[in-house]
Amino acid sequence: MGIRTRISAGEIADKVYQLCMDANFRLSGDMLGALKNAYAAEVSPVAKEVFADLLENAKIALECQMPLCQDTGVAVVFVELGEDVEITGGRLHDAIHDGMRKGYKEGYLRKSMVANPLKRVNTGDNTPAIIHTELIPGSHVRITFMAKGGGCENMSRIAMLTPADGREGVVNFVVETVRIAKANPCPPIIVGVGIGGTFDHAALIAKKSLLRPLGTKHDDPDTADLEKEMLERVNDLGIGAQGLGGRITALGVHVEWSPCHIASLPVAVNIECHAHRVRTAVLGI
Repeated sequence: MGIRTRISAGEIADKVYQLCMDANFRLSGDMLGALKNAYAAEVSPVAKEVFADLLENAKIALECQMPLCQDTGVAVVFVELGEDVEITGGRLHDAIHDGMRKGYKEGYLRKSMVANPLKRVNTGDNTPAIIHTELIPGSHVRITFMAKGGGCENMSRIAMLTPADGREGVVNFVVETVRIAKANPCPPIIVGVGIGGTFDHAALIAKKSLLRPLGTKHDDPDTADLEKEMLERVNDLGIGAQGLGGRITALGVHVEWSPCHIASLPVAVNIECHAHRVRTAVLGI
């Protein structure tokens, strides 16, 4: 057995605590760049004013250490756990919840989680987080935090298409999803698309696609072309910033795919709002 790296549950909790507040207070560089580019490219005066307001909002949030949006979201946490890592002093998921609980309390972030979906009683501390854990080779832990707002999450959809629907069917479903959403997800949006796998896996990779830095293309040229086509079709809808019309409805479309059954073609669309809040930290070697 090789040398194992020990990472304490306390270290993990502290890092998650920092990620919660940083993500909610400071818009990332890729998002700021995308909003500035959109402001420059937009021709609609009304939409241009919206982009200016979003940039001003980001400036105020950073200066005042206040949330970018009143909906501080469900905490979705992706963990890549190295096989040579030993968590000491507690359990991984407990540490994530402890850090998130502290971050949402001390950052005065809105608590949005209800314990029972039908009884609707707030948990009071934004727990539990939605945690996805993957074992990977190595001796480090990579933690990615996403604050996922309810408005954009509610506009997400999944379809079990048939192989005969093909590429055209996938593109049409993505564009139709955005058309139905209209202003509800607070555009400009980012569109995450998962193709293949199974019913549940397509939804997961759609959400994971949103973690990719905005403005990057898929490594596969054909998939990158698909992203470009979808983005053009979505922006041709004319929904515009905050649904007020304009040439820019989406800042990007990110596609991920996975092998699937010969009889299946699952497609999931996970929409992200303009307050795209994602942060990553790495602990260990």
